[in-house]
Amino acid sequence: MIFPTNFLWGASTSAFQVEGGYNEGGKGVATTDLGARRPGIADNKVAADHYHHWKEDVDLMAELGLKVYRMGFAWSRIMPDATCTPNPEGLAFYDRLIDYLLEKGIEPLVTLYHFECPQALVDAFGGWLDRKMIDAYLKYAEVCFKGRVKRWVTVNEQLIATAAGIMNGNFEQDKQKNLQNIYQMSYHVSLAEHRAISLLRQIDPEAQIGPVCAIQVVYPQSSRSEDVLAAENAEELMEFYLLDLSVRGEYPPYVASYLKSHGLYPQTLPEDAAVLKASTPDFIGINYYFSICAKAKEGPVNYDQPPFWVSDAFDICDNPHLRKTEWMDKGIDPMGLHIGMRKVYNRYRLPMIVTENGMAYSETLGPDGQIHDPYRIEYLKEHIEQLAIMIDEGLPVFGYCPWSFVDVVSSHQGFAKRYGLVYVDRTETDPKQCARVKKDSFYWYQKVITNNGLTE
Repeated sequence: MIFPTNFLWGASTSAFQVEGGYNEGGKGVATTDLGARRPGIADNKVAADHYHHWKEDVDLMAELGLKVYRMGFAWSRIMPDATCTPNPEGLAFYDRLIDYLLEKGIEPLVTLYHFECPQALVDAFGGWLDRKMIDAYLKYAEVCFKGRVKRWVTVNEQLIATAAGIMNGNFEQDKQKNLQNIYQMSYHVSLAEHRAISLLRQIDPEAQIGPVCAIQVVYPQSSRSEDVLAAENAEELMEFYLLDLSVRGEYPPYVASYLKSHGLYPQTLPEDAAVLKASTPDFIGINYYFSICAKAKEGPVNYDQPPFWVSDAFDICDNPHLRKTEWMDKGIDPMGLHIGMRKVYNRYRLPMIVTENGMAYSETLGPDGQIHDPYRIEYLKEHIEQLAIMIDEGLPVFGYCPWSFVDVVSSHQGFAKRYGLVYVDRTETDPKQCARVKKDSFYWYQKVITNNGLTE
């Protein structure tokens, strides 16, 4: 299973989950700095302390052999307050990081918006609930686009970014109004995304840009027509409405009808249509960890679940055919990556890169001071095998970035839930020195990159 010679082997992080240094270098407060935490659970104030370990981390990336590093900028580090005035210290930090990545032959693939929303903009006008956020995002993007990065991500996982109140500042308690807010924010994000794509075309026509979607691979519980339709409805409402807006600049017919009939259709302006149709992304980033299963709706709507699962068009249910683990409670499903990416390509005909794919596990250093993680190696191997099959079928997959390069702080579970190829030696309550320890999966992935594929 040898990959194309120009295939981009990489790894991923996000700014708020890896950087730390939340009050250093002129950084402003972000929603992710204020997110609710249970006592005794690590937050992102130190995170993996990449802010102070960035050079060491890039050296480890070079040792690993990475061709690309899918990273993020913290908006509030670059623009700390509601005036949207650039922060020289924040820009200097990212300049140093990018310079060193390029020196080591590693391409930066930079995410502009990965959950981290400047709190100053939420306080000033409500963040993404207001159209003013679109102009703020454009000011931020314009500053970023004038650098040396040649491949950009507009927004990471808009589904999560707009649904999670601790990340966007929407804490509406009325359940129907909360859903209305989510779709209104999502619409504003899509407008901002298209305006940013058009802006990049003007500033740097050679650069590429695209969205990252957490693909929702939804299987029907049975072959009953009702269950099959429920699964299709779930995919339309959780994945394709976002990608259709990103790529085609319009809602899918079913989603438009659903939103209107449920009082959820966002407020729009006549001139929005031209903005949404004015640009098309160059590629689509794919985040995938597991598939889910759906059946025909039964009984009342269940609001005690993630907002994007709240619907009268389907019920999320268990899939008994998949192996489940502590943190992967929906089951491990490598073939789901193939199924999902084939659907995305058949619908949009754009190149794709896997921007997140990884195995969560609770880990502590063993008696030998190492992390032996055969479970992660198995997970990554099985998913890379599916990528090889896709490429053999002719799907234009140009890169793979497992989540995550180093252990990062989870937005809800702190450091109990670890994904990294590199262990970060800290506890929930004691950051210690955040020393880096290469896991067995680091050395395994190093061989994959060296061999440009799987040889065992």
